[in-house]
Amino acid sequence: QVMLVESGGGLVQAGGSLRLSCVASGSIFRINAMGWYRQAPGRQREAVAQIPADSDTNYADSVKGRFTISRDNAKNTVYLQMDSLKPEDTAIYYCNAKAIVRGGPQYDYWGQGTQVTVSS
Repeated sequence: QVMLVESGGGLVQAGGSLRLSCVASGSIFRINAMGWYRQAPGRQREAVAQIPADSDTNYADSVKGRFTISRDNAKNTVYLQMDSLKPEDTAIYYCNAKAIVRGGPQYDYWGQGTQVTVSS
């Protein structure tokens, strides 16, 4: 199994910044892609940013130019630098990893979520 633990959420004023981190642990053979999703109250979970193992990053149009995703493969960690935050960025942010455990197929794994609140 793979465990994902997020950190770095909190309360920030509009225009401010936050940096989310997510560490993956467990019987990991390989992590192919990692990413961040978010879910605001009353809305469906949406993709925010993804970083595959060997290709370009992808961002939701709503965060392009403001958020930056990066990963440290040696530490099985993915980061989300969020700048110029807006109240509409308020949501629970979830880390996702498409990982292969030893001897098994690829599965989607999720963290428990971290709350990001942006005040106006």
